[in-house]
Amino acid sequence: MRTDCGCGCGGDATRTSAFVRPRFFAGQLLTEDDLSLLVEYTTAKARLHNRSLYGPGVICGLGVTCDPCGGGTVAVHPGHALDCAGNDIVVPCTERVDVTALVREGRISALGVDCGEDCDDDGGRRYGLYARYRELPVEPVAPYATEEPCPSPGCVPSRIQEGYQFVVKCDDFEDHRHNPGTQLLASVGDMSRADQARTRDRRLGFYTDALTVASLGTGRAFRFDAADAQRYATAFAWLRDNAGGEGPPAPPTAREMTEHVRALAAAVARYDTYDAAGQAQLARDYPDLATAREARSLLGTACGRLGGADLEAAWPDPLRAGIARAVVTETAARVVPERGDPDAPLEVRMLAQGTPLSHALRVEFRADLGLIREWLLCRLDQSTDLADCALRRDIAAVDVPPLLPSPPPDSTEKATIAEVQQIAEAAAALGTAVRRFLTDAACATLNPPCGDCTDTDVLLAHLELDGCDVVRVCSATREQVLPGGSAYGEWLPKLYRLRELAERVCCRPVPRYQKPTLPSEGPVARPYADGLLGDWPRTGDLEEMLSLLLTPAPGETPPKALHEQVYTTPSEVTDSMQELARLRTQVAGLTAAVEGLRGQLGSAQTQVSQLEERVSNRATDQPGESGQDPDQPPEQGAEQAAEPARPPAKRTRSSRTRKPGETP
Repeated sequence: MRTDCGCGCGGDATRTSAFVRPRFFAGQLLTEDDLSLLVEYTTAKARLHNRSLYGPGVICGLGVTCDPCGGGTVAVHPGHALDCAGNDIVVPCTERVDVTALVREGRISALGVDCGEDCDDDGGRRYGLYARYRELPVEPVAPYATEEPCPSPGCVPSRIQEGYQFVVKCDDFEDHRHNPGTQLLASVGDMSRADQARTRDRRLGFYTDALTVASLGTGRAFRFDAADAQRYATAFAWLRDNAGGEGPPAPPTAREMTEHVRALAAAVARYDTYDAAGQAQLARDYPDLATAREARSLLGTACGRLGGADLEAAWPDPLRAGIARAVVTETAARVVPERGDPDAPLEVRMLAQGTPLSHALRVEFRADLGLIREWLLCRLDQSTDLADCALRRDIAAVDVPPLLPSPPPDSTEKATIAEVQQIAEAAAALGTAVRRFLTDAACATLNPPCGDCTDTDVLLAHLELDGCDVVRVCSATREQVLPGGSAYGEWLPKLYRLRELAERVCCRPVPRYQKPTLPSEGPVARPYADGLLGDWPRTGDLEEMLSLLLTPAPGETPPKALHEQVYTTPSEVTDSMQELARLRTQVAGLTAAVEGLRGQLGSAQTQVSQLEERVSNRATDQPGESGQDPDQPPEQGAEQAAEPARPPAKRTRSSRTRKPGETP
C-alpha cells in the first residue's frame, strides 16, 4: 500500500493514495506479507473514516483538572480523541501528569542540554497539554527456523499496542477547523484590491447601457414623461431657492446641489433632444417647461458655485467625485447655453440619462477597464479551483481601449461614436466576467477540502504555570469532533441557506450581456440613473452568498486572509506610461497632419501638370499666329520683331520655380 500520494519522496503521510487488499484462493501459499496487508488495509480504512467523517479533536471525556495535591501536576480523565491522521487515542483511566517534568523534558530534547533548573521564576508561562498517538511493539516471540538467508536474530514482537503519551508544548496549537471564507479569500485574493476592482465595475455598470443607447440612437429624442416633469419641477424649485449666494457651498450643500443640478440638467437635455415641433408639444403638455430659459440660468449659477467647491471633501470616494465633476463640467458646456450644444449629441444624450460623460471621465473609464481586466487575469493565474473553463479565454479576448493622459481641468473635448462603443463593449464584457468569476469562487466553497496536517498532537487543555505550580487549566477552546468533521461542521449553521442560494446561483447558464434595443420609431424610453452618486449597495443572491461566507457568525472562526506579495508599480514607470500615452497622442496628431499635407501636395502636383500643359500648348500655337511659314527662314527684322513674343523654351519658367506673384 502506497502512502506517499505517488510523489516517491517517502516519509509518513496522513493520506493513502490507493487501497490494496489481499485476495485469497484455494491452494495459495500465505506469507506474512499477505496477512500484514490485510491488517494494514482494515487499519487504513478505519483511519480514513475517522479523518474524513469526524476530523481531529476530542470525542468525549479527557477532561483536565487540577491535581488535588497541587504542585506542578494535573489530572487527565478517561476519554476518547482522534488525531488529524485518524488514529484513536483512548485514555482508559485517570492519569496524573507531571507538567513540570514534561516542560523540562521538552527543553532537553530541543536544546540537547539539561540546565538543571527546575522551574521558571519569570512570572506566568502558558503551555498546551497535548495527547500524542504512539504505537509500541510488544510480546516478543522466537520465530521458527526458516529458509530465509538472513533470519531475524532473537525474538520478534508479535503485537502492536496502540497507546498514547502526553506532551507539553508552547501554546500555539494548530486549528484544523475550516472556514469556507478562507477558501473564498484564496480565490479572490487581497480584499482591498478586489473591492477596488468591484467598485469600478459597479460604476461602469451605471454607464454601460447608457453608453450603448447613446451611440446607437444618435438623432433620436429621449421620451420626456411625467416623471421627468416632476424631477424638473422639484430640482428647479430647490435651485431657485438655494443656487444663489456668495462663495462655494459647504460639502453637505454641495452634495445636495450637485444632485439637483444633475436632475434638472437631465430633464433639460431630454427637452433639447426634441426638434422645434416636439419642444412646442412638450411645452403644451408640461407647462413647467415654459421656464426652460430660467432653468438654464439657474444651472449656470449653480455650476459656477460648484466649480469652486471642494468636491473631494463632499465625496471622499474618488469615483463619485469624478462623476460629480462631470456633472458640473457637462452641464455648463451642454445645457447652460441658450440652444444647448447641438454639436455634441453624444454628450447631450448621456446627460439626458443622468449619466454625464466628460473627457476626464472617459480617461478614468479607460484606466478602470484596464485595472479590472488585469485583476481578473491575475486571480485566474493563481486560482486552483476554476470551474468556468472558458472564462480566461473570454477575458483575454476583451478589447480594452488604451490609456490616455489626464486632460486639462474642465476639458470639454467631445467623444466619438467609436470610442463610446468600445468603452461600452469592454465594460459589458468585463462586468459579466467579474460576476462569472465571483460566482465560480463562491460556489467552489461549498465543497470542503480534505484536511491534512503535519502535527498530529491533540490539544487537551491550556495550562498556566507560575514557577513550578499549575495555577490555571482551560479546556473550553480545544477542538471538538463535530458531525461531518471539523472542516464541515464549522459552518453547518450556514449550510442550509448557502445550499438554497447555490441552487439559484451555481450551475446556471453563463450570463450574457443583453444589449438594450431601441424602438423602430418614436422617442427612446430610457430611465433616469437614480443613485449614481449614492452608496451603490450590493444586492442579489450572489452578494448574499459572499456576505454569508465572509462574515463570521458568533463563535465562528474568522476566515484567514491570503497573505500574498502585492506588487506596486513604481512612480517612474507610471510617469513613463503617461508620457508614452502623450507621445502616442502627439504621433497620432502628426500622422493626421502629414496625411493632410500629402493630400494637398497631390492636388498641387495636379495643378502644376495642368499649367505645364497650357504653357506648352501656347508655345506651339504662336508661330502660326505670326503668318510666317515655318519652313522658310525668317527675315532678320521679322526675327527681331517676333523674338519678344516667342521667347526661347529654355527661358520659360515652370510653375515650380516661378517667383511669387509671377504669372505664366
